[in-house]
Amino acid sequence: MGLGVLEPKTSQHVPGTSFIIDDASRPPLDQDSYLKYDRSGPVPILLVPQPSDDPNDPLNWPRWKRDIILVILSTVSVIASTLSPLLAANTVTLSLYFRRDFTETALLTGYHLCAVGAAGFIFVASARIWGKRHLYLLGTILIIISSAWGGAVGTNFTSLLWARVIQGVGLAPFEALERGTRMALSNLALFGGAFFTPVLVGKITHTIGWEWSFYLVAIFAGALLPLIFFFVPETAFDRPINPYAEALENGTSNRPMEEDQHFPTTTTNLIGEKSRPDPSNPTSFEKHDYDTKTDTTPPSSTLPPPKVTFAQSLLPFNGRKSNANFFKLALRPFPLFFHPAVLWACLIQGTLIGWTVMIGVVLAAIFLGPPLWFSEVETGYMYTGPFVGAVIGFIISGLLADWSTKFMIKRNKGVYEPEFRIVLVAAQLVFGCVGLYGFGITAQDVGRYGWFVPDMFFAFEVAGMVMGAVSSALYIVDAHPGINQSLN
Repeated sequence: MGLGVLEPKTSQHVPGTSFIIDDASRPPLDQDSYLKYDRSGPVPILLVPQPSDDPNDPLNWPRWKRDIILVILSTVSVIASTLSPLLAANTVTLSLYFRRDFTETALLTGYHLCAVGAAGFIFVASARIWGKRHLYLLGTILIIISSAWGGAVGTNFTSLLWARVIQGVGLAPFEALERGTRMALSNLALFGGAFFTPVLVGKITHTIGWEWSFYLVAIFAGALLPLIFFFVPETAFDRPINPYAEALENGTSNRPMEEDQHFPTTTTNLIGEKSRPDPSNPTSFEKHDYDTKTDTTPPSSTLPPPKVTFAQSLLPFNGRKSNANFFKLALRPFPLFFHPAVLWACLIQGTLIGWTVMIGVVLAAIFLGPPLWFSEVETGYMYTGPFVGAVIGFIISGLLADWSTKFMIKRNKGVYEPEFRIVLVAAQLVFGCVGLYGFGITAQDVGRYGWFVPDMFFAFEVAGMVMGAVSSALYIVDAHPGINQSLN
């Protein structure tokens, strides 16, 4: 382990621990050479998970295709993320319009968030069994319909409430969107859009009416629907286990094998230098077909499946991805809440997310009244601070998440531990505490401190929130891949 990570009490391999780069002080591992590496840098890096030989495996797609999918889904996430804070800047305006008290109007957001959470259990199970493409299409369609509905309710408060509930269901698939920098970018689209929304909604409400905050969401989501349909194929893939990669990840080449299994003995160290094969050990490729980035390629007796055509990729479903029971998958997250890692992640993310929602709710009450008497436009502009904080938080997270991990891998003699991802929590502690204490102190006396100082501390709090979200998500993804599949 090393670097403060505790050693396991048993000899069982710890999930997530991987040998990433070679180190002169560590004995060379007797590993098979039939593995795939990222050779874009000076040192080849083992790809985990290992891409299969199937041309339909998303890990075998060209980088530009994956980047297009990332950009499209991130853009849709920006639109979807506007739904939850859509009423933040004009809550008071809607209270007066519908002649409801502030609490009832705030429930328009409360029930919306409840729908997001409830739909998440169903959509996670559906994504595990049938993939994610159908959910992206369904979510976008629901966003278009419910947003157009919300803008056309007139004075019917109950109708608007149900439109907000359907918006929550449509948002749910995009709440569960690669690691390191790419994960930070996709989350930036989600969180950044959420905090920038009130800045625009305040001005929209003041200029052309609150109804257009709904209509504009429907228009932009409608424009993005064809892009999702034509350029976002199914990314879920049932990838077979590569025993060579599994042996390397376990840090041992002496894996128990079936009686009729004989793995090739040409070996490689972790920087791609091949060692001499052992002629005394017979090799057989009759039952194994693995691609390689080395000079030696085992003959294949099984041809990979044909590549899916463009027309086939447009189908919302392309077969089951899992034979698991749907209802068991839907209920599986409940016991996982008691898993220490999941409970820790929920506390790390949920604590500051809860405080962020609380600040957003009371922000209008603080600044719309005396002594500043802000309008909905000026109240919306107050969300510029948290938007900047979210951007700063993700910039720091994106830079530190990969850099700090690579640094500690080198210090740990080429061994990667998922706990290296938790370093960001230290930054979350600093930014989050500064933001919360600072906002509390200054918001209670805005006549003395004005609007800028509380807004600045709000930015600190949001920056800490996103650092914790990125850190905990990266740790769960790397340390507990099985749990990650059950939660996403």
